[in-house]
Amino acid sequence: MSFFKKLKEKFTGNDEKEEVSDKYKEGLAKTRGSFSGKINDLIARYRKVDEDFFEDLEEILISADVGMATVMDLIDELKMEVKRQNIKDSEQVREVISEKLVEIYYGDETAQEVEQLNLKDGELSVVLFVGVNGVGKTTTIGKLAHKLTQEGKKVVLAAGDTFRAGAIEQLEIWGERVGVEVIKHSAGSDPAAVIYDGVQAAKSRQADVLLCDTAGRLQNKVNLMNELSKVKRVIEREIPGAPHEVLLVLDATTGQNAMSQAKTFQEATDVTGIVLTKLDGTAKGGIVLAIRNELHIPVKFVGLGEKMTDLQSFDAQAFVYGLFSDMLEEVNE
Repeated sequence: MSFFKKLKEKFTGNDEKEEVSDKYKEGLAKTRGSFSGKINDLIARYRKVDEDFFEDLEEILISADVGMATVMDLIDELKMEVKRQNIKDSEQVREVISEKLVEIYYGDETAQEVEQLNLKDGELSVVLFVGVNGVGKTTTIGKLAHKLTQEGKKVVLAAGDTFRAGAIEQLEIWGERVGVEVIKHSAGSDPAAVIYDGVQAAKSRQADVLLCDTAGRLQNKVNLMNELSKVKRVIEREIPGAPHEVLLVLDATTGQNAMSQAKTFQEATDVTGIVLTKLDGTAKGGIVLAIRNELHIPVKFVGLGEKMTDLQSFDAQAFVYGLFSDMLEEVNE
């Protein structure tokens, strides 16, 4: 069975899978319009697969923000696969491209489908959120709180971003919407003290998960990273082995700038996962693959819209399905 047929089979005939695939199709409309459209044009222009074909494909992948290093790896692998399968017709390359995109993320298509949050059963789990201002960090916390409460978990929020004007109030609004308690101090307070109180409150309320907001900007980068390290030490001291996740929130619309942010935060806070927001607002969704391949940090969630339910666990096969859904609809049963 061809890769496209297997992909189509996976995401059709099952209500839950179809709901996921529909969200990815809708959320990746901008990227698909750009990326898939260019791939179609490329295949229409070239009848045979030659060096010129690969050079043009390279440009398309770079323009989708897949990242230079990832593009080079992908092109090399595609050339090898084309040679191995003795592919002459450019039409056949389309499936090979989609298969290799999944492999970049997972290593192979049999690997775990979705990167799960590292939450502890029967004890308090702490998730620390980091990232610069304006990426949607507080909104992401609110959406994840909603997702977890819908799964039956008791959630507490800690308003550790005490420096940005309105950050505490914004988190309080999310707390009210979702129906979870928010632990806060006044604006300008010591973030580590807020997080400490958050841990104590979550313990006393017998909460399952504590979600901690943090500052995205201080006087300078060193100052910010020192503050985050201090917060992390407070959590570790109160709960050995915590935080169980350090999620870096990145704005997909910033493309390669998101990569440089990821490198900076990775150095300071041992990032365990990425939340990529506003993926629905960019034509450069290839940044997902660049992050995974070049930084080796899993993308755990993606933002595919404004609604509270639009924070989706990242699934590389659903991502590729969303990228190639127009072509998949043409695949015969």
